Amino acid sequence: MGQTETEPGNTAYGRKPFRRSASHFTDRITADGADGWPVAAGRYRLVVSRACPWASRAVISRRLLGLEEALPMAIVDPIQDDRSWRFTLDPDGRDPVLGIRYLSEAYDARERDYPGGVSVPAVVDAASGRLVTNDYQQLTLDLATEWRALHRPGAPDLYPADQRDAMDELMATIGRDLNNGVYKAGFATEQEEYERACLALFRCWERIAQRLTDHRYLMGDTLTEADIRLFTTLVRFDVVYHGHFKCNRWKLAEDPVLWAYARDLFQTPGFGDTVDFDHIKRHYYQVHTGINPTRIVALGPDLADWLTPHHRERLGGRPFGDGTPPGPVPAGEEVGAAGRP
Repeated sequence: MGQTETEPGNTAYGRKPFRRSASHFTDRITADGADGWPVAAGRYRLVVSRACPWASRAVISRRLLGLEEALPMAIVDPIQDDRSWRFTLDPDGRDPVLGIRYLSEAYDARERDYPGGVSVPAVVDAASGRLVTNDYQQLTLDLATEWRALHRPGAPDLYPADQRDAMDELMATIGRDLNNGVYKAGFATEQEEYERACLALFRCWERIAQRLTDHRYLMGDTLTEADIRLFTTLVRFDVVYHGHFKCNRWKLAEDPVLWAYARDLFQTPGFGDTVDFDHIKRHYYQVHTGINPTRIVALGPDLADWLTPHHRERLGGRPFGDGTPPGPVPAGEEVGAAGRP
């Protein structure tokens, strides 16, 4: 997530129609190093915002696959300024490895006057300080496949070869109508534009809920990349998208199937323990000044509801397939008390 408009900085948010910028830096980090970037433990730094749903995909994938040591992570301040993502959560306002104050410095080290703005997730070559990729769509697929040699024992197969065609089709629909749909509705500047996006969103919602009525996960009995992509939108829905983005035909908590599914995932190691509701709320309410000029952050809803029983285990399934859950959250990566239920 980053600047999506031609106008720089936060003043654009909510004042122009939403347009998701294509990733400009699409180099891949692969087992064979075909793009010049071979998979190597400790070579790269994953820069994320816990507020951003696209960055959160990478955070969840990294944790489920046990790549925490192989791919160290930097977390930016959820509040951007007009130079975008900042390392103000770190001592002296600099990333301790890259030594930079703004993620844009890694972009500039790679290419000047690049299009598309500064977005997360971003992978930076630690030695040179140069951006490698900001291709959020491909990044998590590569973590699941190209980084296999560095996966933890018992890591799940998040992108199984025999399901990829069906997964790709489903993820494209979710991406268009849900992941991007909430932004199309929230940043709409015309009534017709808003209604079109909102109606498409909830039509997709109903189809997904029907699919999950008798399947514990989107692709059947085990977790996949598709569940990660849906979860990062659902977990933000009632806290920001329902009110802030006017996606208010109904709440997640009012849908018995998707609310139970979302709680099931939240309570699964690797999902809820990466979610920072404080970062999410402060980012949306304080950065999107075109929508919320007062920058007042809403108090609700009650986060404790995320920990209530979901009963989805009655559908059976094995979340990690033949594998095992990830271990404890590494020291220094725990979500602060303000961001947890």
